Amino acid sequence: MFAGFGGQGVVTAGYITGQAAAIYDDKESTLTRVYGPEARGSACYSGVVVDEKEIDYPYLLSPEIMVVMSQEAYEKFLPQLLDGGMLVIDSSIVKPDEQAEKYKLFTVPATQIAEEMGARVVANVVILGFVGKIWDGVSIKGLQESIKVTVPKRHLDLNLRAFERGTELAEKALKKES
Repeated sequence: MFAGFGGQGVVTAGYITGQAAAIYDDKESTLTRVYGPEARGSACYSGVVVDEKEIDYPYLLSPEIMVVMSQEAYEKFLPQLLDGGMLVIDSSIVKPDEQAEKYKLFTVPATQIAEEMGARVVANVVILGFVGKIWDGVSIKGLQESIKVTVPKRHLDLNLRAFERGTELAEKALKKES
């Protein structure tokens, strides 16, 4: 699950992930998206189901990994995360509380990094690079290829650099962990 507020690209992140799984990793995937009453600014999420075999039910019930990019989304959607699941938060925006102790927590200053790169809108792609390294549901190569066919060509270089920055952060986080 990718959760945040409208305008952060959480639906695009879900789309890229599902496409990576289905087209480039030869898996099955479904995508659902849920918005609040307003498209921009309210809590929303995209749910991606990825599996090796045919998917019977397309909606997420208890995701094994959740990316949270806003405090409102953290408070609203965190209870759905599978106990012991992976929780990836944009630490530029989201402040975890004691609830996060039930999960394998990763913090990524995605919005801060995106701003340093000159475009806040690539925070979701920074997160995708991170997720691609820590989660085996999709491959790094699949995500890169999906980004190449999804983002506008004029922004492709920036998005690929943001993705690479996310993978670098994940490598550091995984080294610290081991």
